[in-house]
Amino acid sequence: MRTTHYMHFSLLPFFKTSRSLKIFTVFILLFCSSLSFAANYKIEHLEPLHWWVGMKNPDVQLMVHGPGIAELTPELQYAGVSLRGVEHTNNNNYLFINLHIAPNTKPGDIKIRFTKKGSEVLQTSYRLENRRSGSAERASFSAKDVIYLITPDRFANGDPANDSHPEMLEAANRTSPVGRHGGDIKGIAQQLDYIAGMGFTMVWPTPLIENNQPQYSYHGYSPTNLYRIDPRMGTNEDYKKIVAQARKKGLGFINDIVLNHIGSGHWWMKDLPAADWLNYQSGFVPTNNQHTTVLDIHVAPEDRQQFTDGWFVETMPDMNHRNPLLARYLIQNTIWWIEYADLSGIREDTYAYSDKDFLARWGKAVLEEYPQLNIVGEEMNSNPHILAYWQKGVKNRDGYESHLPSLMDFPVVYLTPEVLNAQETESSGLIKLYEMIANDFVYADPMNLMLFPDNHDMSRIYSLLHENLDLLKTSLLFVATTRGIPQYYYGTEVLIKSPYVRDDGLLRADMPGGWKGDKANAFTRKGLTSAQRDVQDFLQRLLLWRKTSAAVTQGTLTHYIPQSGHYVYFREHGKQRVMVVINKNKSESRLDLSRFKRVIGETVSGTDVITGKAISLRTPLVLPPLQSQVIEF
Repeated sequence: MRTTHYMHFSLLPFFKTSRSLKIFTVFILLFCSSLSFAANYKIEHLEPLHWWVGMKNPDVQLMVHGPGIAELTPELQYAGVSLRGVEHTNNNNYLFINLHIAPNTKPGDIKIRFTKKGSEVLQTSYRLENRRSGSAERASFSAKDVIYLITPDRFANGDPANDSHPEMLEAANRTSPVGRHGGDIKGIAQQLDYIAGMGFTMVWPTPLIENNQPQYSYHGYSPTNLYRIDPRMGTNEDYKKIVAQARKKGLGFINDIVLNHIGSGHWWMKDLPAADWLNYQSGFVPTNNQHTTVLDIHVAPEDRQQFTDGWFVETMPDMNHRNPLLARYLIQNTIWWIEYADLSGIREDTYAYSDKDFLARWGKAVLEEYPQLNIVGEEMNSNPHILAYWQKGVKNRDGYESHLPSLMDFPVVYLTPEVLNAQETESSGLIKLYEMIANDFVYADPMNLMLFPDNHDMSRIYSLLHENLDLLKTSLLFVATTRGIPQYYYGTEVLIKSPYVRDDGLLRADMPGGWKGDKANAFTRKGLTSAQRDVQDFLQRLLLWRKTSAAVTQGTLTHYIPQSGHYVYFREHGKQRVMVVINKNKSESRLDLSRFKRVIGETVSGTDVITGKAISLRTPLVLPPLQSQVIEF
């Protein structure tokens, strides 16, 4: 964006007569007044930063921010671009310009003139760019993929020089569990070969955008500038480059966004665009965190409003999506990052806390622009009926359609460690997992649910399973082979631990080897224990095999009621079949396969996908204590 302040003038000749001198004096006064008049106006923010020609939606709205900018009238002349209107708020420092971009418009710089009473006092340049070929039809993540979740500040420090930044309030402090540790985009870029080599196909970093908060800024969920990568992570250009580098290695990038709230350090907070830009704008009111209120047919309206409009904490102001200017701003911001960085998907944080009518509008707009894009929403709730309400294609009694394709499968995720730790009885243990999977009938598309052993908002799975390696492997195996999209959190493969009770700063521990001088290195395997190497190898073999298995990535799921500490399910696609045995027996056990004759048929043997050994399907399986098995045939 280029902005020019100027005033056209020509010097008058020097006059000797008193009349001429008076005229000259008046001119000088008017000229100085005009200079002051022009100098009072400037553009401090213009967003989106630029736009593209050839978008499905030909309209874009520009937010212009600067002192007194609403007093000016924008004008432009550019072939194919028309100014369809200007919108104002009660804040004189904001102007919203509605542009229409015709399909045949050429890329280039639009000169926007700002006038007052017919005189031009300000000019800026706004860039229109070409879209990438095939951008609208971009592929996205699905059950064919495996996602690697990274907390960037804790993964790898590729550029120690940006650990602290003069524009940012919080400096690096690796000694503090809740401080910034220095991980960045360059660190992730340096480990793309490791990520791809492990068998992952998608990278999901928690938010990389600016979080200029005085403390607790490392996690990325308190955004203070929605169009800027945090300089302690890198630059916008760095983000675009790493996505391109990753794509060459067979990896896509999923962008983690926050629609519900901003950080209290957002530049808006110094000059809010409108009197209703935030919920409870006059002061902090906490959310009640009661997710049921959105669906509850008996709910008190006040309770529902406090859930959606209340703030998480005082440092996370809650945005009012009922303001149409804000709603459009957020929709365009999502599309801007997809187009700019060439992203493969979106993960939306704290999904259900946002206004549900806005969520429907947002989801519809994004998918109209990118019909094949997958978007996964975070609804941290253990009730599958609550999750199902939000999934695209579900027939809700109130007629609501969110357009959200995918959700994070917290009902299964929360239950899994409980099941693996529990004693096996008729009413506890594997039967609970079976019954939860049996709830899939409530979803429009259970294959598009995201499943994971743990993530950045949970204690580490290894710790939840009381550091039992066999149960950990079972958890990893289950996530990779049941229905849905598998996601693993960085460091799970090298046994990162945490307190049993959730402690965010500690569970988001530094990846071994991500910092110069680390004694152990997950990326080179130097200094790892035999147990760490064993689990890392196990997961790598599992994920590399999964890439070859259409039965797991595309097939149907048939599961059998658990018996005698065994939960057996099959994945089938065409002639390819996979048998999974989840085994919780603490001593050697035998599994009679005659119960599964319908699926196994006349097949004589299969292959253990981890060991590569042949397995007879004509005799009972002999299973070592707590060791689960995946057999392909």
